[in-house]
Amino acid sequence: MAEKLTHWADQTAFRIIKQKGEKDVYSCAAGITPSGTIHAGNFREIITVELIVRALKSMDKNTRFIYSWDDYDVFRKVPKNMPNQEELQKFLRMPITDTPDTFDCKHSSFAEHNEKMLEKYLPTLGINPEFIKQSIKYKNCDYANEINTCLKETDKIKDVLNQYRKEPLANDWLPVSIFCDKCKKDTIEKIDYKEDFIVSYKCECGHSEELDIRKKGIIKLNWRIDWPMRWHYENLDCEPAGKDHFAAGGSRQSGVEIQKAIWDEEAPIGFMYEWIGIKGGGQFSSSSGNVVTLKELLEIYEPEIIRFMFAGTRPNSEFSISFDLDVIKVYEDFDKLERIYFGKEEISEKKAAKQKRIYELSCVNEIPKEISYQPSFRHLTNILQIHSLNLEKTKEVYKDELKNDDDIKRFELRAICAINWINKYAPEDFKFSIVEKSNIKLDDKQKAIFKDLIDQLNSKDWTAKDLHQEFYDIARRHEVEPKEIFNLSYQILIAKEKGPQLASFIIAIGKERVADIFNGLI
Repeated sequence: MAEKLTHWADQTAFRIIKQKGEKDVYSCAAGITPSGTIHAGNFREIITVELIVRALKSMDKNTRFIYSWDDYDVFRKVPKNMPNQEELQKFLRMPITDTPDTFDCKHSSFAEHNEKMLEKYLPTLGINPEFIKQSIKYKNCDYANEINTCLKETDKIKDVLNQYRKEPLANDWLPVSIFCDKCKKDTIEKIDYKEDFIVSYKCECGHSEELDIRKKGIIKLNWRIDWPMRWHYENLDCEPAGKDHFAAGGSRQSGVEIQKAIWDEEAPIGFMYEWIGIKGGGQFSSSSGNVVTLKELLEIYEPEIIRFMFAGTRPNSEFSISFDLDVIKVYEDFDKLERIYFGKEEISEKKAAKQKRIYELSCVNEIPKEISYQPSFRHLTNILQIHSLNLEKTKEVYKDELKNDDDIKRFELRAICAINWINKYAPEDFKFSIVEKSNIKLDDKQKAIFKDLIDQLNSKDWTAKDLHQEFYDIARRHEVEPKEIFNLSYQILIAKEKGPQLASFIIAIGKERVADIFNGLI
């Protein structure tokens, strides 16, 4: 059966069922430390897991999709794009969840600010995981039994970890860290495991105490132990991760061995996903502030198209998200995909099967019963600029094509994305505005050419193809190069040397309006 599955998400779902056997619920997980802005690169893990969950559901399996906020991790570095840097410096070495929100958004913490900036937009993309805050789990002592087990089995854990270290861990090393109850930092000089559930510690600040880990949640497992512990605790079946975790001797490899050594369990199915970046801008980085958020992505791309970019690329393949002219191509590629799904564009049967599955996984919710209205993004950007980015005036141009509410909804969303793209990212040579009254001075020969052009425009209704040919006929009659007519027309209409395909452009502007502009120069 596996070889008949065309999409990697379906293949992974089949592998999960085969390796884990029949279960009442299949659990898949993703997670991140909210130590900086959650960006579109981080989104790759979320949607990778969500696509697998969808594939499992399509096989009639019950699923659980966990997204962990690792907000009980230590605050190590102040990201460059965070305000009030000096204030945040005071909270270094404390838990991220105890670090204030300096954006003044009334979030309870710096961590929650970053969390909510993502949680707000995921439903727009049809993604609704079960969020788990690790700070709550640890502070509520939910992992007390697991932590105690790891403390008991410290020697087994050390044996695993020492395989991947140049220097062996110290004799008194323990697989935990503690946030001092007085200074709230993890600056602990010494930790002792006394007996079941009882630990003592001494902090650099001078504070020391003995505590019962079932009653006081200031202790947490170190990352390489915390990860397999949660695989065990949540009974996970699948969790992918970035390629750094899958490096030789990385946290995935040691985690697999620790789960086997401590709980005698097989690890969840995992695989690495590649980094993604911004075209021309390098990889995303929260710490350096080189980020594009999901909110910013949704300003340019429709939700289905964002899903398409990820569903249409295998997780182990790199790609860059475009904000330049390639945005137009991404829209065109998605529209082609949609036409293939609904049989409006023919490709080979083998390719069609894969493309159709990509389309199904790109849909935010239910798959539409019929093809959606597809205003060309390229053409839409031209019409919007002709009408000074006025949505209602642009909508009037398309009124005969908008047959129902779904057409209107798709048109308005795409138009808003086009406006945002023009304003924020479109290259300068792509932008234009119509010059209603040009200051260009024409000589007698040029006036004759444009008088001829005006007469032709007024003579009949033109198709773009016929009007394009007419430019060459006019050039021949006046013994000039066609390029001269094209260049001068652009200079008059948009004050640039070049622009959109001229015949189509004139028809889009309206031949009467163009004739009036040309008439003003004769």
